[in-house]
Amino acid sequence: MNNQEILKKRFDKLEKHYIAFKEYKNLIDDLLQEINIYDQFIFNALQPQKRAILDAYLKRFASIQDFLGAKIFSPLLEIAGIDNSKMSEVLYNIEKEEIIDSLENWIELREVRNELEHDYPQELEEALKDLKYCIDSFEKLENYYLNSLIFFKKYQK
Repeated sequence: MNNQEILKKRFDKLEKHYIAFKEYKNLIDDLLQEINIYDQFIFNALQPQKRAILDAYLKRFASIQDFLGAKIFSPLLEIAGIDNSKMSEVLYNIEKEEIIDSLENWIELREVRNELEHDYPQELEEALKDLKYCIDSFEKLENYYLNSLIFFKKYQK
């Protein structure tokens, strides 16, 4: 199986994550019309099914970012004939090809996502700020996915 076939299968899998990610974002937008989920007291009083939506969103957020970084970016550059052996080179070239808007934004998304994974919900006020950041960053991560897909299609045979 060549890189193109591997990437095709990976993009098919990633699309399922993306569809669910988008659905959870729509549910969160609806929830935000009703209440301020970023208020500690309101958050603590959320019904389990509403809190589950937030957890599911964060899981998909993390999955998409992990998948892009670990399974998509490097072979994507390879099919374009761009050499890369270290992750720092991969990220530099992914930024250069305008798949991500900036390396700093990618790293910040990663750091906030890691903080949530390790601290949530122990430091609730900080976790809610990070949750808001991830929800507000939906379009950024969506663009990284869509830009990767567009880049792939340019080199697909």
